Amino acid sequence: MSTTTLPAAYAAPPAKQLTAFEFWGRILVVPYLLVFIVFVVYPVGYGLWLARHPDSYVKLFDDPIFFRTAVNTLVFLVVAINLKMVVALGLSGFFVQSRWWIKILSALFILPWAVPSIPTILSVRFMLNPEWGVINATIFRLTGLDGPNWLNDPTLALGFSMLMHIWKSLPFWTLILLAGRLAIPTEQYEAASVDGASRWQKFRFITWPAMRTLFITSIILSMIWTLGDFNSVYLLTGGGPADLTHVLATLGIRYLRLDQIDLAMASIVVALPLVLPLVYIMMKRLSK
Repeated sequence: MSTTTLPAAYAAPPAKQLTAFEFWGRILVVPYLLVFIVFVVYPVGYGLWLARHPDSYVKLFDDPIFFRTAVNTLVFLVVAINLKMVVALGLSGFFVQSRWWIKILSALFILPWAVPSIPTILSVRFMLNPEWGVINATIFRLTGLDGPNWLNDPTLALGFSMLMHIWKSLPFWTLILLAGRLAIPTEQYEAASVDGASRWQKFRFITWPAMRTLFITSIILSMIWTLGDFNSVYLLTGGGPADLTHVLATLGIRYLRLDQIDLAMASIVVALPLVLPLVYIMMKRLSK
C-alpha cells in the first residue's frame, strides 16, 4: 500500500496561540458581559415575558387613562420637540458670535443641562405651589389676589412639564447645532456678504443646506430620548391631577403603584411601535 503526502500548501495551518495581552483582554471583558446580561438582558427579557398575555393589552386599552396618556405623549413629542429644536437652532446662531460676554452667557446657559434633574425640577414644583410658592407670593399677593393653582389644571400642568423638558435639554441640542454651524466655512459667509446677501439669505442658502441633515437627525434622536423622559412629568406633576398628565414613560409607574405589573410592562411594550421605526430611521441616516 502506498501513502501520499499532501503538499505543504494544503497542510492545515498551525493553531494560533493567544498572546498574554489577548488572553487577559478576553478575561477582563467577562465581568462586563455578566453585568450586561444581569442588568440589561434579563430585566428586558423578564419584562417582555410578563407582558406576553393578550389580556394585559385588552385591560390596558380599556383603561381611559391609557388613551389620555397616548394623546399626551403625542402632544409632548410634537410640541415640545419641535419648539425645542427651533429655539436651539436660533440660539446656536446667537452663541456662534465671538464676543467675550457671549462666552460668559454660554457658560450660564449650559447649567440647566449640567445640574441634576431631581433638585431643579422639584424646586420649580415648589415655586408653583399655590399657597407658599414664590411665583404666587411675588406676583399675586402684592395685588391682594389669590394666584392660580398652576398644577391643578391638566393643560397647564402638561404645558409646564413640556417647558421643563425644553429648559432642561435645550442647552444640549444648542451645543450640537452650534458645532454644526462652526463646521461651515466662514469663506462662504464672507463671499455672500460681498454679494450683498441679507442675513435671511445667508441662513437660507448657506446655513440651512449645511445643517439640514444634522437638524433632522437631532429631531429623530430627541424623539427617541423624549419617549423615555421620565423626570420632566413625574417630578413636576406626578401624573396628576387625576392621572391626566401621564405620558408613556410614567404610566408604568402608575400601574406599579397599583400592583398591576402586567399592565406596567404592557404600557412599555406598546411604546415599541413608536420607538423601533425611529431607531430604524436613525440607523439608516447614520449609515449614510
